[in-house]
Amino acid sequence: MSQPDPGFKFKRVMVVDDASIDRFLVERIVKKTAFAEEILSFESAKDALEYLHQSEEAPQVIFLDINMPGMNGFEFLAEFEKFPDSFKENCSVVMLTSSLYPDDRQKAANSRYVKSFLNKPLRPEYLIDLQL
Repeated sequence: MSQPDPGFKFKRVMVVDDASIDRFLVERIVKKTAFAEEILSFESAKDALEYLHQSEEAPQVIFLDINMPGMNGFEFLAEFEKFPDSFKENCSVVMLTSSLYPDDRQKAANSRYVKSFLNKPLRPEYLIDLQL
């Protein structure tokens, strides 16, 4: 796994969210806090999965929305589970959502790849406090 340049916490992160404003906010905060050197941004879970299938290395963090058209965040996770363990082992998923349903939080907690469940909008202090 390649290491980030000094000053960055991670080399590469991915944002998967159908809302352009939410993607913009995550990208801006990731840059502002030097959280990651590179940001991959996708409007759909299907497009993100297609990218991952063609990639040799998973991003270290995936910021994943739950409610998206076509394929939601939990459906994305089900497909992500099918990747080889060697691909997934250094990747943490952070669910970002506006959902208030306790079932969503519980369902996220049941995934071994979901390391955090954060409410939108993302804030800089969330990244500073994030334990991955």
